[in-house]
Amino acid sequence: MKPPAEPRAVPRRRPPLLLLLLLLLTNLVPSFGKETLRTTAVNPQFEQNMDYVDFIHLNILEKKVLNNSEVSVQYLCSKPCIINLEAVASSEFRTGVPVYRRRWKDEKNLYVSRTRQVHLKFPSIMVYRDDYIIRNSIIVHSVILYAWISHKSVSSYDVEQNEDYQDAVAKNYTFLEAVPPFERPYKDHKVCLQWGADYLWMLQANRIPQCPHESDGVQILDFIYASSGEKTGIVKKFEQFENRELETVRQHQIDYPMFTVSIWLYLLHHCEKDLCGILYFIDPKEMYSTPAVFLSEEGCVHIQMHLMRGDDLAVKTSFSLPLKQWLRLDLSFKGGQIEVSSVGKNLKRHHHQSFNFREDFYYDDTAGYFVLGGSGYVNGIEAFFGPVKYYRLNVLETEQISNPLHDKETVEQIELYYERCMDIQEIVYEYRYIVSQGEKVQRNCYYENYYLEMIHKYGEKSKCDAFMWGKELREKYGTLFKLLQEMDFSAPDVLEDGGDTVLEVGRRIFEKVAKGLSSTDGLSNMGSSVPLLLDSSCCGYHKASYFLAVIFETGLGVSVDHTKGLLYSLIGAQGNERLAVMNLGYKHYQGINNYPLDLELSYAYYSNIAIKTSLDQHTIKGEQAFVETIRLMDDELLKAQTKENGDVFMWLKHEATRGNAAAQQRLAQMLFWGQQGVAKNPEAAIEWYAKGAIETEDPVLIYDYAIVLFKGQGVKKNTKLALELMKKAAAKGLPQAVNGLGWYYHNFKRDYRKAAKHWLIAEEMGNPDASYNLGVLYLDGIYPGVPGRNQTVAARYFYKAAQGGHIEGTLRCSLYYITGNMEDFPRDPEKAVIWAKHIAEKNGYLGHVIRKALNAYLELSWHEALLYYILAAETGIEVSQSNLAHICEERPDLARKYLATDCVWRYYNFSVSQVNAPSFAYLKMGDFYYYGYQNQSKDLELSMRMYAQAALEGDSQGFFNLALVMEEGNSIPSYILDHLEIDQALHSSNTSLLQELYYRCWNNSNQESISPCSLALLYFYMRVFWNNILQSTLIYFMGTFLLSILVAFAVQYFQSLPARNSPGTRSDSSADEPSSSENSNEDAARLVQQDESTFPNDLAQQESNPQNPPVTS
Repeated sequence: MKPPAEPRAVPRRRPPLLLLLLLLLTNLVPSFGKETLRTTAVNPQFEQNMDYVDFIHLNILEKKVLNNSEVSVQYLCSKPCIINLEAVASSEFRTGVPVYRRRWKDEKNLYVSRTRQVHLKFPSIMVYRDDYIIRNSIIVHSVILYAWISHKSVSSYDVEQNEDYQDAVAKNYTFLEAVPPFERPYKDHKVCLQWGADYLWMLQANRIPQCPHESDGVQILDFIYASSGEKTGIVKKFEQFENRELETVRQHQIDYPMFTVSIWLYLLHHCEKDLCGILYFIDPKEMYSTPAVFLSEEGCVHIQMHLMRGDDLAVKTSFSLPLKQWLRLDLSFKGGQIEVSSVGKNLKRHHHQSFNFREDFYYDDTAGYFVLGGSGYVNGIEAFFGPVKYYRLNVLETEQISNPLHDKETVEQIELYYERCMDIQEIVYEYRYIVSQGEKVQRNCYYENYYLEMIHKYGEKSKCDAFMWGKELREKYGTLFKLLQEMDFSAPDVLEDGGDTVLEVGRRIFEKVAKGLSSTDGLSNMGSSVPLLLDSSCCGYHKASYFLAVIFETGLGVSVDHTKGLLYSLIGAQGNERLAVMNLGYKHYQGINNYPLDLELSYAYYSNIAIKTSLDQHTIKGEQAFVETIRLMDDELLKAQTKENGDVFMWLKHEATRGNAAAQQRLAQMLFWGQQGVAKNPEAAIEWYAKGAIETEDPVLIYDYAIVLFKGQGVKKNTKLALELMKKAAAKGLPQAVNGLGWYYHNFKRDYRKAAKHWLIAEEMGNPDASYNLGVLYLDGIYPGVPGRNQTVAARYFYKAAQGGHIEGTLRCSLYYITGNMEDFPRDPEKAVIWAKHIAEKNGYLGHVIRKALNAYLELSWHEALLYYILAAETGIEVSQSNLAHICEERPDLARKYLATDCVWRYYNFSVSQVNAPSFAYLKMGDFYYYGYQNQSKDLELSMRMYAQAALEGDSQGFFNLALVMEEGNSIPSYILDHLEIDQALHSSNTSLLQELYYRCWNNSNQESISPCSLALLYFYMRVFWNNILQSTLIYFMGTFLLSILVAFAVQYFQSLPARNSPGTRSDSSADEPSSSENSNEDAARLVQQDESTFPNDLAQQESNPQNPPVTS
């Protein structure tokens, strides 16, 4: 064995000061969450073979929608779980809206039944009444509280909030009863008002209560109303006086009335048949009451009064009202006496007549409603209504009445327009007569001369070159004469009737102008097109009137002229042009472009088109198309548009030919209604309906074909075959077919018992047509087994049908809301307008204009697209407004060249004022207000309101933008936070509020992919974490630690200087340990460069093996 080596003396070195310092610090540093052997498990260990079932129960003492309602949630979890609570509300216009969410995790209490008390908090507009902050509380129909358990890990709690209710481990739900708005309490907001509102509040708080200043003089109408002679008019309802003295006088005058009515009129025609309504009162029993003023066929004023004994008497004036001049009709009533006066524009009396009755009239103007114009009971007059003044308690002479014509410029423009049109119509009629006489003379020669007959057939058409009109008239209407010479008046449909000829000339002029404006650079010729459009309008073709209204209103190729825009809107509406009527309804609904906000006037226009929409859908003639909501920013919908030679249509046709029922059904619908870019072709549609009904046995196709056979739409009526098909479809369980059988028994057999039986079955199957038909039975008093009419039950069925989208049911409900005569329908003019507007915007003629605009856009015909989108947008339909703004953004050069108004600002602004505005429009307007759009000033508060509204629509960008506004140091007003249902008590700090906004942003975005919201939320959490580190005691420790390192290096450096200066020491050191000093220097440098987080690991490694000496060579 080799003896052990002799121990060698190793030079002894001092341990480095740095290592000693690090060891000392390591022992002093506390352990941050370090797990040791003494750590005890938090969760108890259960036997895995035990069988437990998760459950969740809800216990609520008062099942009503109240704030801070206490809910007891009892549950059991067999695994670490997340408990979810969510309340979903439904109102008239939106369904399935989440209004409350709460979730918590439970990882400790497993296999143990737990109970947790939760206080529900709902949006303020659901649980409180309106006040100075809550402006519009909503009517909630139903609220459902869902509860469910999901087995999730701890990490997923912060990643996913919305767990699918259907896939939950355990789930439950309960219904909460909604509280009507007027039974709700007022909210204690506990917020300070702005200085101005606070000051006004203080001024009113200490004011001595006084009787309100009221007058019996009421302005029923203060703006011109275009009455087209239809069964629609302005509905006004009066309440009792708030002033006790006036109300006492009114009640005393019920059996001895004293009142005066003053009406400005511009009559175009006398009543065509029977009587036409001017102003009349309808009582709660839907009967005429005092007064009822009508216009007769002779132009006389017919006045009907309700007497105290219960019967009615009527009188008629001996004078007739003049046509096409402004007049004021004054009527005063006193006891049993009536005074009627006709006053001219110069306020000079033209006619006067008195009537005396032996018995006084009965008169209560609060028990019913007034109608100005037409209604469901009588047609209105064809006229323009001017201001209408009503004195409820006084009898005034003509000189005492204060009811002036305010808009004198428009009044004069109406007179000048009809004077000019009389000349144009006379020229057209006489020209047609001259040409027709020449045609008759020539036609007699054609039968004797074959050569002349061929010339007439293929040669140039007859025209009148020798004018009988004077030079002045020819120069004034030179364009019209030129057009007349270019027209062919030999067509038999033109020569028969002079009135039709004038209208036909107007149609031809319009089509020529419209074709020119739709061409490339056609809008550049607007100046020369306006006179032609005016001629077309004067010929009675009022599509031209609407074109003129839009041109002058928007400055399309001309200067903006609001007076002319109003003039031609009124002319077109009076001529029953649907788009012009909708334009006036929309402007009065919004109160824009100098049109007064008047909901009753808006309803009069919208209800007119809504009624026509119902009738138009039953006719297959005319330029109609299905109204489709297609946005130009939706690429998927744009790709789905097709034509008869398009790929989509050809593929459907191919599949339909092979017998595919779905393809046949879709193809027939596209052709019948003109959908998806396909031209309307009812005949071709019926062929596919017939083919599908016979070949495929599809119940929908069988039903559709039966309907067209019943009505004879595009095919000869065949009631027998239609009934067989309808029974066949009903046997297959189609609700529409069951309703159709009831319709057959009602209309063809008059068997109301069988009709009601089928309608009840279809109604239970969810068919809205059946609900409406049952309502009609109750309204007409022919429901089997129920004596008399029952309007209350009928109204309930109509409302149920309206909820299902039924057009006539919606119209009925809108009428109930405007009149307020039904017990279940309190008067609400705004709701009546919204419902009528919803139906009017489904009109097929409007759909045709929208389709032309979309087709032009797809074909890159920018001028035509701009023209027709403007026409549609001015009617108030939102999708056209946002599409037009998009075009103006896409082609700003086009908008600047042809539009005098700011297209983008105008139509995005119109869009966000709509009920169904898209979220991207709110974001656009928010950006405009934030950055300041062109000439518009910045408005940060309006910007935040727009972003908040986009957020409420479920757009994550709205929350993201609000968070960015806060990041820039701005604060969000409290009313906006309340609108967003953000609890300011829980989120009082900016950090908490930012976290909530970013979290909602992430929650409303696509959580399956990385989105800006998820990145923003992650970045926010990182900033919060870093800020917490900077503000904690750890930063002081790290600073001390780094300072100690610097001090250690400095001390070591200065200690090494004397050793390097000593020769002996330096030689020994260099001879014995050349690598040791190098290693120590490298270690020191490496330690300085290491991150703080790796430092304890290095120290731990050195501490774990302290016996190993340094390696030497």
